[in-house]
Amino acid sequence: MLRRPPLGKIAPSSHDMKREHRILSRLYKAFPLAPRSYLLCTDPGVIGAEFHVMERRHGIAIRSEIPTRFANRPELNRRIGHMLVDTLADFHMVDPDRVGLGDLGHPEGFVARQLEGWSKRWHAAKDEDIAEIDAMIAWLSKDVPNSKHVSLLHNDFKLDNMLLDPNDPAVPRAVLDWDMCTRGDPLMDLGHMLNYYVDASDPVEMRSQLPLPTWHEGFPLRGEITARYGEKTGFDVSRIGWYYTFGVFKLAVILQQIYIRYLRGQTQDERFASFGTRVRALGKKGVELIP
Repeated sequence: MLRRPPLGKIAPSSHDMKREHRILSRLYKAFPLAPRSYLLCTDPGVIGAEFHVMERRHGIAIRSEIPTRFANRPELNRRIGHMLVDTLADFHMVDPDRVGLGDLGHPEGFVARQLEGWSKRWHAAKDEDIAEIDAMIAWLSKDVPNSKHVSLLHNDFKLDNMLLDPNDPAVPRAVLDWDMCTRGDPLMDLGHMLNYYVDASDPVEMRSQLPLPTWHEGFPLRGEITARYGEKTGFDVSRIGWYYTFGVFKLAVILQQIYIRYLRGQTQDERFASFGTRVRALGKKGVELIP
């Protein structure tokens, strides 16, 4: 499968593609929303690059706007919000050993390594000191959670990485983008998803910074999402604030890595010109989450 990466995402490497094939050639057996990968070809002589052949799924994606034919339906929005968190909970309940992925990644010390790695990436990519980002790093470093659970992690789970039924978008048809899947603390996925989940209680300006339409009437608030996830999984979500804040920090670093490439002339894509503003807005959001 060859595809153009979405805005802000680096094209998958050969290693990522092989990882995705390994995961998707097995995961579908226990998690049917994962499309099956049928074949990996590592001979670039066939089409000019390595590739894998993946099952096709049909559906729609909700990105910055709810499709017009589904607009202004609060009850549908609520069902979509519940479907989103239920899908994540179902995925985290998959036993990695059952699908031959029990040796994927290195879950021991996963959270601490993630914080250390993304902090280093921030310092390597920043073009200026941002006090709010430094405050986030200091707070996150002060009390890193001890992971109580280990599960498979998607590592980029959010609404626009799903395909939904064209007639009822509260029914999922597929979860996409598996090249970063590993094993680790499942609350990292939840915190990441919550960062992209702008709800009705957020400042209006956040709707342009994280343009997923979950702020529309009917969508459950983040607190409801978290509580529902805890009920579905039985996991302790009492420290979700740390994971949510880390999700904000991680996205700020990802955008900064792209922005510094733009500043250095390594990309001419004018869509990245505003990323510095987005990074600062995420820094402000992050410090507001610190108790």
